[in-house]
Amino acid sequence: MLKPKIKVLVIDDSALMRQMLTEMLASDAGIEVVGAASDPLIARERIKSANPDVITLDIEMPRMDGLEFLSKIMTLRPMPVVMISSLTQRGTEATLRALELGAVDFIAKPSSDLVEALPALRDEIVAKVKAAATARVRQRDIGGDPGRRARLSYGPGYRCSDRILAIGASTGGVEAITAVITQLPANAPGTVIVLHMPPKFTLSFAQRLDGLSAVHVTEAVDGARVIPGHAFIAPGGYHMRLSRSGGQFTCRVGGTDAARGHCPSVDVLFRSVAEAAGRNAVGLILTGMGKDGANGLLDMRRAGARTLGQNEASSLVYGMPRVAFEIGAVEEQVDLKDAAARLLALAGAEDDPDTSTAFPPYDAIDKASA
Repeated sequence: MLKPKIKVLVIDDSALMRQMLTEMLASDAGIEVVGAASDPLIARERIKSANPDVITLDIEMPRMDGLEFLSKIMTLRPMPVVMISSLTQRGTEATLRALELGAVDFIAKPSSDLVEALPALRDEIVAKVKAAATARVRQRDIGGDPGRRARLSYGPGYRCSDRILAIGASTGGVEAITAVITQLPANAPGTVIVLHMPPKFTLSFAQRLDGLSAVHVTEAVDGARVIPGHAFIAPGGYHMRLSRSGGQFTCRVGGTDAARGHCPSVDVLFRSVAEAAGRNAVGLILTGMGKDGANGLLDMRRAGARTLGQNEASSLVYGMPRVAFEIGAVEEQVDLKDAAARLLALAGAEDDPDTSTAFPPYDAIDKASA
């Protein structure tokens, strides 16, 4: 039996952009473009008549702002939305707000020479639309403020300065990481984070998250000390590793070669955490498309770290956490709302983790990650 095609509605005020997106998406055998609209008011009628599985939505739109339209969609008729954003500062900030409102992902359109540059993004656009079609979109309380979540407490703890929290995410990661970090107290263990996001967006995300959180959040720079009360987000386009010299942990930022298609890579971070921190670390793999981070999390668990994975019910895209769970990298699956509490509990535990668990052989892991 043939798998139904993914029905997509393209919403953009640019006739050229509508045409190019329509042609690129329609070139994939698994996608059917069921319509296009030049503004949200027209789009509203097209959504009713075509009942698309996914829509692409420009942020800057006439008659109704794209963010305003997105908020109405996620409140009244939740569905997977992939945003089309610019690389300007205003564009990155609007994109982050769109992801908080419930957009599944975004496409950063070229700032110039659209006809020449956009076709190079064809595979990325198709992949993101297909991933969006599998997302678990739910109705949002748009009035909610992610910075007003109740923060947890973390007492003197057990060797707090030696503890490291390592977090990795991809699709849906802005919402998930925000949910975790904004619950951490000001004295939480030093935290290192990889989110699949391009340059400029990681800096804007770090700045936005810093304003919402008790911990100090920054985009990582090479040599930065990882100490309690601080969280570091890997800069887009560069790998981040954890290093230890004596009693100090530091960020090592560098390298631009993609690892399994990603830079920064969650696997690269997690493997460095396994080597540098071992049993003093707690790892958490969150929502995301693909397999990045699964093998690295297993390396952490083998090194004695405690490991968590977001459960299927609370994941926007249960890809990375699923693979990590299936290969034995995840010690415990958690709902997103409980993830911060479990991180702190495991980081503060005095008992050494049980490292006697039987893990699958490495050849099985390699097959799962191929």
